[in-house]
Amino acid sequence: MTFCIGIKVHDGLVGVADTRISMGSQTLTARKITVIEDGANSMLLMTSGLRSVRDKVLTYFEEALEERKTGFDKLYQAANALAEQVRRAAAEDKAALAEAGLGFDLNCLIGGRFSADKDHKLYMLYPQANWVEVGQGTPYCILGENSYGKPLLDRILRYESTLEDALKAGFLAFDSTQSSTTGVGYPMDAVIFRPGEQMQTHRFMQEDLAAVAERWNYSLRRLVARMPTDWMEPLLGDDAASNVTPITSVET
Repeated sequence: MTFCIGIKVHDGLVGVADTRISMGSQTLTARKITVIEDGANSMLLMTSGLRSVRDKVLTYFEEALEERKTGFDKLYQAANALAEQVRRAAAEDKAALAEAGLGFDLNCLIGGRFSADKDHKLYMLYPQANWVEVGQGTPYCILGENSYGKPLLDRILRYESTLEDALKAGFLAFDSTQSSTTGVGYPMDAVIFRPGEQMQTHRFMQEDLAAVAERWNYSLRRLVARMPTDWMEPLLGDDAASNVTPITSVET
């Protein structure tokens, strides 16, 4: 299982991914976020699916970038070039994978801003090599396990959110997921992109974020305890009405 999230807010892009890879009975650690330089431009790539397909497609893609005589000036052109390599790998491996009972499985997120782009872009590429752009209405896309992080993101994340709040949201979605399934785990890789600047990446170990995760858990418990209870009166009687606690602020 995989957890990768790409977030597009007004001020830039955020990427968060787990690093757990399952191969038969083995569990390995491997990077799922790749930053690729294309001349003066840089792009982030995140992937989920079969690791062998991912490695082949990225190898082909990086080779195609090196062999090209002129650079791209819009990110969608890079997305199209990546799609070509997905089709190439599918033509080579899809039949053999099917014989082994495996589907050709690769989903990609590609993000950045090239010289002719009006703003920063984030695209979701499917195994069939078609893509969609992540827009302002739902400013994120999750690859892999999305059951645990999506409800939180839908409640707190907006296109107007700051990059800092977007990274917080990405971490909380990751934390909810790794706490609820054994297929997702630390270390957690993160990348931030501010248009006009180089992409910044960092790997977080579990101990780096343990205090933040516990603060979140404590805050949730406190908020539940302080929720109004008068609506429970049909079930609990006067005891519910007497326990109403107005929520005026969140304790720090």
